[in-house]
Amino acid sequence: MIANQIKTFTIQLAGLIMACLLSAASYAAIDVYDFDSVQQEAQYRGLIEELRCPKCQNQNLAGSDAPIAQDLKQKTYDLVKDGRSDGEIRAYMQERYGDFISYKPPVRPSTWILWFFPPLLLIVLLIGWFWQSKRRQLVASGESGVKVDNNTAALSVAEQAELDRLLSRADNDKKNDHEITSLEDKK
Repeated sequence: MIANQIKTFTIQLAGLIMACLLSAASYAAIDVYDFDSVQQEAQYRGLIEELRCPKCQNQNLAGSDAPIAQDLKQKTYDLVKDGRSDGEIRAYMQERYGDFISYKPPVRPSTWILWFFPPLLLIVLLIGWFWQSKRRQLVASGESGVKVDNNTAALSVAEQAELDRLLSRADNDKKNDHEITSLEDKK
């Protein structure tokens, strides 16, 4: 009885120690920066939310723990503390890391495909969809402009006989497929 209580207490104590160690490790990743004003802190937070981590690719600096993201956060902090504007800090980062660093790359010839291809593709797809649906409506209503030659010659007697033979053969094949053929199936 006492042995079970000691064993339970030991397991609970080990669990508590593990929980404390794990929670302490999660607090180690928090960056602490001192700002001169609330505006500087807001500027810093806005920039690290907007700038992309070069290593993580689709994660912003605020959410990345990569070493390069830590360095970029520190550099952003230093630039904010120096009194640089958002534009100057973005220009600094784009000069060193290219347009990839920003979630909102500038509009220039090298980035036109990023800005204009998706809307153009959407417009082309919508035009194609409207054209196709309009065409189907015209065909269904008989106003499609497709001319059907009504002056076709009637089948000759031999052709009609061959057609009738093929149709009756197809009907017989359908009937035979549905008939029960084995004695076991009849029972």
